[in-house]
Amino acid sequence: MKIGELSRATGVAARLLRYYEAQGLLTSRRSNGGHRHYGPEAPGTVARIRILLATGLPTRVIQELMPCFVGDGTELQACVFDHLRNQLAGLDSRIADLTQARLALGEILDASIGAGQR
Repeated sequence: MKIGELSRATGVAARLLRYYEAQGLLTSRRSNGGHRHYGPEAPGTVARIRILLATGLPTRVIQELMPCFVGDGTELQACVFDHLRNQLAGLDSRIADLTQARLALGEILDASIGAGQR
């Protein structure tokens, strides 16, 4: 399928598909005229990329994970579990930091509103 067809099938802009290809996440072959042609697995590959991007993983990590999928679904091989656990721990840490920042900001706002009403 051509890039426009893949874009329509996945809901992902052609510009992003070209970016995924430049990052080594998606592959195509070129016609004699230079047009990209994607195989029948491309919509599934794009779906996997989108799922992993939604987790906050950078494209360099996603590139490492792409060969580790089992079958056509979203299940990954056990060899990447430690890496994913580390990513999850990083998210937990950032959430904890943001929660503390939110609490501190709320306290400042509460103190400021209280002082302004006196």
